[in-house]
Amino acid sequence: MAIWDFIKKRLLSIHFALNGIFIIIRTQKNAWIHLMMTIIVVILGFTLNIRESEWITIILAISVVWVAEGLNTAIECLGDLVSKSYNPLIGKAKDVAAGAVLISAVGATIIGCIVFLPKIWELLI
Repeated sequence: MAIWDFIKKRLLSIHFALNGIFIIIRTQKNAWIHLMMTIIVVILGFTLNIRESEWITIILAISVVWVAEGLNTAIECLGDLVSKSYNPLIGKAKDVAAGAVLISAVGATIIGCIVFLPKIWELLI
């Protein structure tokens, strides 16, 4: 019976994690941009037949952006719980978390340009 309890707890854990992802997508406007870019990049990767090492880099970049967005959302939620009125320290925490998302998105964009622009250029010439 213990194995079934273990499996049940893991499935419940996955349920909560998926719920967290849906919360990000439902509540964060920038997550829609991340979602659209994720879809575009994956389609582009298959269309341009990128190499395995390029896929690894692209997947890592996408993951870093989504992790940053998730942590940013969590910090925003906790900050809103702690104080309904403006608190300068909570404001700083939110700004730093948003800055982390921006850094990851810029890094992912640069990686995307390094991987995709030469392949697109080849198609054009």
